[in-house]
Amino acid sequence: CSTLGVQAACQDATVTQELLKEGFHRDLLVKVELGAVGEDAEGCTVAARARLPPGIYVDPYELASLQQHNLTKVVLIPDVIDVEAPEYLATELLVLLHMEPDTRCSRCFRAAVPVHGRYHQPAAESEDALVVLKSPEVLVCCCDNHLSAECWKPAEVEVPCLGKTMGPCQWYSKTHKLAYEELILQVPVGLRQHSSLVCVVTLLATVLSSSLLLAAVCKYGHFS
Repeated sequence: CSTLGVQAACQDATVTQELLKEGFHRDLLVKVELGAVGEDAEGCTVAARARLPPGIYVDPYELASLQQHNLTKVVLIPDVIDVEAPEYLATELLVLLHMEPDTRCSRCFRAAVPVHGRYHQPAAESEDALVVLKSPEVLVCCCDNHLSAECWKPAEVEVPCLGKTMGPCQWYSKTHKLAYEELILQVPVGLRQHSSLVCVVTLLATVLSSSLLLAAVCKYGHFS
């Protein structure tokens, strides 16, 4: 009975994530409620570790601008990202989001980061490609507090504790995790049967634009 009681208490944390806005450019909002285990993590740094599939990415230049204005604290692994690569040439991205306390809930935290959908290969039937985002992992970093060994376990994290200026601190993750729900992003894709039409229209538009540019140069250009 005591083991079941410990597991029930440790599973009291919840993680939710939402995709805000529409289209290719969205905001990923992550919310964490520590519940009963939040008492252990008081004064600690709380973060969410999310793995983004190849179909979605974070723009490091946009992120640097937001961090310069202290609007978000996010670590990207790897930190060099090809923002022009299509989905079938991209790789998975690891994101560590520094969570800020939610004023509406004493044991709640939240963080948001802009994400962008990548272009996918044309499909045979469906006009949408599905990008599945698994629920992130809850992490805490405590330099002074001692977390309950029944609810938290040491975690290997590739970056130092965010927001801490002193020596190295240990990251911890929850020992007992909830069944994570998946978030699905629908990305518009082209249809293969439209490939010929797209090529013809693109070629005609290129020829027309080049002709207009050449005519303007011949009419208004000055040649020595």
